[in-house]
Amino acid sequence: MPQRDVDQWGEGLARLREAGRDLRLMEVCGTHTVSLFRSGVRALLPPDVRLISGPGCPVCVTAQGYIDAACYLAGRSGLRICTYGDMIRVPGRNGSLAEKRAEGADVMVVYSPVDALQQALKHPEIEVVFLAVGFETTTPGTAAVLKQAEALGVSNFSALCAHKTVIPAMHALLSDPGHCVDGFLCPGHVSVIIGAGAYAGLVKEFGPPCVIAGFEPRQMVDGIRRLIHYVSRGEAAVENVYGAAVTEAGNRIAWGFVEDVFEVSDAVWRAMGVIPGSGLALRPKYADFDAARRYGVEVDEDYEPEGCCCGAVIQGKLLPPDCPLFGRACTPRSPVGPCMVSSEGSCAAYHRFGG
Repeated sequence: MPQRDVDQWGEGLARLREAGRDLRLMEVCGTHTVSLFRSGVRALLPPDVRLISGPGCPVCVTAQGYIDAACYLAGRSGLRICTYGDMIRVPGRNGSLAEKRAEGADVMVVYSPVDALQQALKHPEIEVVFLAVGFETTTPGTAAVLKQAEALGVSNFSALCAHKTVIPAMHALLSDPGHCVDGFLCPGHVSVIIGAGAYAGLVKEFGPPCVIAGFEPRQMVDGIRRLIHYVSRGEAAVENVYGAAVTEAGNRIAWGFVEDVFEVSDAVWRAMGVIPGSGLALRPKYADFDAARRYGVEVDEDYEPEGCCCGAVIQGKLLPPDCPLFGRACTPRSPVGPCMVSSEGSCAAYHRFGG
């Protein structure tokens, strides 16, 4: 790190310490959470710079009611459920998709929605349902595949959609009078799609600075250094240190696919309730590909397993080791909540790399 950057880091910390306050920075993205542990960056930070997790793990924010709906579909004969790997072990009221598969359900792990569509094309005798979850990073892929399915007239393919958008969730966090966020280390992957300019309204309304960073150690350290600088000076700003991949406007071609297939809707987030305008529902043109509509499935209200603190963890209100179930009743081998399941989950990261 250049000496100028080192000096700026030290000056910012000195101002914060003079004010007698800790710094609480939220890494919104689950990939940042894991990368900060794996690279050793988290261990090198001074104790008064606290990193807290946010609602940026797609599996972790998926409501339990959606898991139950997916498990219900898995129990129906003639259906093949295609899902990303992290979803398969999330417990629902009546077990997980992995348990349903062990009981004989047709559940397949795929790496992309393209794989799911290929299953439908290769096996016209079965109905294929793709579990479409994730943020702006994965939504364009779902949209492109649904456009292709519509163009090809594929009748045995549908999606159970639970795509979400990040900015409304960040808005909901900051609207909570009890929030504890001084600044955001913003997600690199999502920002490639939505662009750096998407955070401007958030910063203007609420004030905490937003810095977009990649996932290499130097990028993350640079992002944290700049957040320390802004918070210590009381400055609100959006800064992009991931210029190699993130532009001001984002990927308008990818988002054009999304806008053609989806429309903005309200969405249920785990333990955060309904966040207005944070979801993406299929437009009427693509309603025939809506698995919930096709099979008459209703996603029940959200709930948390008894004692599970995943909701508090993804809102930055609790560190994983402070959950009474962490490492005891809830482990990667026997998870209670999704934060211990997902490869991007905060609890899994703390359990693997240590708090």
